[in-house]
Amino acid sequence: MWSLPAIAALLLIFQPLSVETQLAVALTAIVLSGLIYVFRLQGAWRHCFLVFAVAVVLRYAYWRTTATLPSSSDLVSFVPAIILYAAEMYCIAFLFISLFVAADPLERKRAPQTADEDLPNVDVFVPSYNESADILSLTLSAAKALDYPAERLKVFLLDDGGTDQKRNSRDLRAAAEAQRRHVELQELCRTLGVTYLTRAKNEHAKAGNLNNGLAHSTGELVVVFDADHAPAKEFLRETVGHFGEDDKLFLVQTPHFFSNPDPLERNLGTFDRMPSENEMFYNSIQKGLDKWNATFFCGSAAVLRRRALEQVGGFAGVTITEDCETALELHSRGWTSRYVERPMVTGLQPETLSSFIGQRSRWCRGMIQIFLLKNPLLRRNLSLSQKTCYLSSCMCWFFPLPRMVFLLSPLLFIFFDLKIFDVSAQEFFAYTVTYLAINSLIRNYLYGSVRWPFVSELYEYVQSVYLFRAVFSVIVNPRRPTFNVTAKGETLQEDRLSPLAVPYFVIFAVLLGAMVYSVYRYETEPQVGGILLVVAAWNALNVLIAGAALGVVTERRERRQTPRISAARNAVLSVAGALIPVEVKDTSLGGAKVVPLAALPALAGQDRAEIIVVDGESGAERGRLPVTIRQVTSWSDTVTLGLRYEATSGDYAAIAELMTGDLSAVREEREARRRPRGMLRGSLTLLAWGLGRPWSAFYHLVADRNETPAKPEATALPSLASKITPATPADAS
Repeated sequence: MWSLPAIAALLLIFQPLSVETQLAVALTAIVLSGLIYVFRLQGAWRHCFLVFAVAVVLRYAYWRTTATLPSSSDLVSFVPAIILYAAEMYCIAFLFISLFVAADPLERKRAPQTADEDLPNVDVFVPSYNESADILSLTLSAAKALDYPAERLKVFLLDDGGTDQKRNSRDLRAAAEAQRRHVELQELCRTLGVTYLTRAKNEHAKAGNLNNGLAHSTGELVVVFDADHAPAKEFLRETVGHFGEDDKLFLVQTPHFFSNPDPLERNLGTFDRMPSENEMFYNSIQKGLDKWNATFFCGSAAVLRRRALEQVGGFAGVTITEDCETALELHSRGWTSRYVERPMVTGLQPETLSSFIGQRSRWCRGMIQIFLLKNPLLRRNLSLSQKTCYLSSCMCWFFPLPRMVFLLSPLLFIFFDLKIFDVSAQEFFAYTVTYLAINSLIRNYLYGSVRWPFVSELYEYVQSVYLFRAVFSVIVNPRRPTFNVTAKGETLQEDRLSPLAVPYFVIFAVLLGAMVYSVYRYETEPQVGGILLVVAAWNALNVLIAGAALGVVTERRERRQTPRISAARNAVLSVAGALIPVEVKDTSLGGAKVVPLAALPALAGQDRAEIIVVDGESGAERGRLPVTIRQVTSWSDTVTLGLRYEATSGDYAAIAELMTGDLSAVREEREARRRPRGMLRGSLTLLAWGLGRPWSAFYHLVADRNETPAKPEATALPSLASKITPATPADAS
C-alpha cells in the first residue's frame, strides 16, 4: 500500500521543478499528511505519512544543496553559509535516523508471571553519594517491600559518601561528615534489614560503586535504583518474567517517572498540564529502540543479568555515562534487551537551573565520549539497525552546535548584510516554509501526545547556552570529563534569578536589538524588503524562545521540602478514640492529605493521631504511622485533613507503602498530562511566554542586584540519627 507513494515520491525528489510546481507538490504532500494526522490513522497509513513527509524534506535538501549557497569566491559570506548548511544537513540526517527509530515502535506484552518457587535470586543495588538518610529510607524501604519472595531478594545500599578515602580525608570537616554519614547509614541499614556496603576509594564513580556491589553479591539478576528512585511493589513481577523467555536477555529497562518539576516546568508553571520532557524518550523513542533490540540501560529502574555483566567485566567505566556504555558493550556481544513501558518508580529530578545544566552536561559529554571513543558504527557484531539506533542516541547530544548556529545566523544578514542563504522570498516560501511545516507535522504526528510544539526548541536553547562549550571540550579531549553527582532536593526561599542567568539576558538583548534594527532597515532599504522580512521573522521566533527562557532562569521559590505524589487509596485514621476511614489523596516523605469518609470527632487543633495503612486489594493492615493533624479545611461539603508524619526510621516501611504501594493514581495523572496541543495553541503558548516572562526577569535583574543571592538549600528532613532505634542486624555488614 505504501510502495506506490514511495516510488512516486522518489521520482519527484530530483526532478527540476518551477517554484509554482514545487509549491503545489509540497502543499499536496502536506495536505495528505495532514489528513492522516487529523484522522489519527495508523498502521500502513503511518508509512504513507512518512513517505509524503520525507519527499518534502528531501526536495528541500536537494534544493538547499544545489541552489542556495553563495559563490565560494566570496569567503566572507561562503564560510558562514557552509556552517549554516552543515547545521541544516545535520538536522535532516538526524531526522531520518530518528524516523527509522520511531517509525514502528514496539508495544511489548506483559511479562510472563512465574511461580514463586521458580523465581531467580535478585540483588537490589541502591548506589548513593550525598543523598539524605530520609530519601534513602524511602527508597530502601520500598525496595524491601517489593512483591517478591523475601528469601530470594536482597537489598544493598552502596554508599560512596562514606568510603575509607572520604573518612580519612585531609579536610577534617569533610572527613567528619563522611564518618557521621557512615555511622548513620550503617544504623539505618540495620534497622531496615538492608546490607550496607562501602569501599576503600571512590574510583570510577558510579560504575565502580556498582561493580563493588557485584563483587559482594551473588544474585542471578541485579536491579539498580538511584537513591531517589522508590519502586512500586509490582516492579519485579512486571520485569523478571522476561528473563525466563530469553536466555540471552541482559536488560529489562523501565521508564523513570519524576514527582517534582524540572526548572522549566516549575518556573513556567507547566508541571500539572504539560507532558514531562522525558516522556518523549520513554514513551516513544525507547519503544522504537526496543523494536531493533537497541534499548539501553538508563542508570536506574532496570533489571540486569549478572552473567552478562560478568562477561564484560561489570559495569563499564571508560565514559561518564556508564549505563549506555555498558549496554553497548553487551549488545555488541550478542545479548538482547527489552523495554517495559510501565512507570514503576517515582524519583526526583534537578530543581534548580544550575543542577539541571550540570546533569545535562554530564549526559551530553558522556554520550559524545561514547561516539568518539566507542563509535557504534565501528563496533563488530552490532546489526545495522542497532548501529543506527546507537548513532541516534549519540548524535542527538550534538544539538547545541546547530541550535546556536540557528540562533546567530539571522544576525549576520540583519547586522552585516551577509548573503548566507541566497534565495528569493518566493523560493523561501515554496521550499523552506513547506519544509518547516512538514517538520512540525512530523513531530506532532509521532510525538504530539508527549511534546508540545516549540517546547523542544526551548529545552534545547536553555541547555545549549552552556552545553555548547561542553561539546567542544569533549571533542578536544574525549577522556577529560569526570563524573559529577547531580544535586537533588534543593529548595529556594524566594523568587530569584539563577546564578547562570546573565548569558540569557545578553542573548535576549542582542536578538531584540536585531529585531529593532531590522525594522529600521526595512524602512530605509526597500530593495532588501522581501528577504529581510523572512530573516526578521526567523529572528523574531528566536526572540520569543529567548524571552521564554528568561522565564526559566527566573527561579520560583520552592519551600516544600519533599514533593508530593498523587494517591487514591484507603486508610484508617485513629483519632480521639475513633477509627475514621479516609481516602489518601496525596503523600510525601513528610505527610499526607486525606479526606475523611465518615464524621470526624471534635478536633482541638494540632491533634495527635495515627494513620493505619491498609493493603489496596485485601484490606490487610500494612503498618501504622504516628501523625499530627496540621490542617483542617472544608470546601463544598468536603473536609480535607493535612497530616504530618511523626516518624522514626522504623516507620518508613509504612510511608513507602503509602507512597509506592499503588502508583495507579500517578500513572493516571501521567496519562492526563498527555494531551496533544496543536500548532496554533502551541504558538500562542510560546507567544505568551516570550512576551510575558521577560518582564518578571528584568524586574529581578534590577531588584536583586543589590541583594545577596539566595543559595539553594539542600532538602533534608530532621536527621534520622537521633530517631533510629537498634534492631537485629539482619543482612547488615
